[in-house]
Amino acid sequence: MQIRLLQGAAIAPHIPDLAHLRLTVFREFPYLYDGTPEYEARYLATYAESPDSLFVLALDGERVVGVSTGLPMADETEAFQRPFLDGGWDPARIFYFGESVLLPEYRGSGLGVRFFAEREAHARRLGRFDHCAFCAVERPADHPRRPPGYRPLNEFWAHRGYRHYPQLRTEYHWRDLDEDAESAKPMSFWLKELTP
Repeated sequence: MQIRLLQGAAIAPHIPDLAHLRLTVFREFPYLYDGTPEYEARYLATYAESPDSLFVLALDGERVVGVSTGLPMADETEAFQRPFLDGGWDPARIFYFGESVLLPEYRGSGLGVRFFAEREAHARRLGRFDHCAFCAVERPADHPRRPPGYRPLNEFWAHRGYRHYPQLRTEYHWRDLDEDAESAKPMSFWLKELTP
């Protein structure tokens, strides 16, 4: 296993691999995401266009088996910034974590911890952020596709120093695996104060 850190346009050769990885992992609960390679390429282009973005790639040989992303919130779309603007936060002072996706057979080996550490270190190196933030989908406890024994990652995030801010809410639209069309999914944000 190796970890490779890439910024901005340097990710371009890996976008097809990352799109495939996101489409694979996000089919799982709680996302249940039924996306397309075309949408994924557009989504990842936002990160490739930000010179201060970060891609943390986990590779087994040359195969990308995991990725974690981040970029300045000010480089994100207006939809991501809106809850912060409405809540009186300055997006220019927030580094946003896009996602951490890892194939199931590589989980439990410490890569999730490494993904958070690398993104936080990158935000500190950039030197202009007070907080790191990410958002998570909210699914009801009785969701019919919730796997038996499913445990959300809330404890893992809290152990990394992140605090849930349920008042920072938004909705994103995608098609679930059992849907014919996109529908709104409630999302809320978690933040951590970024100490030097």
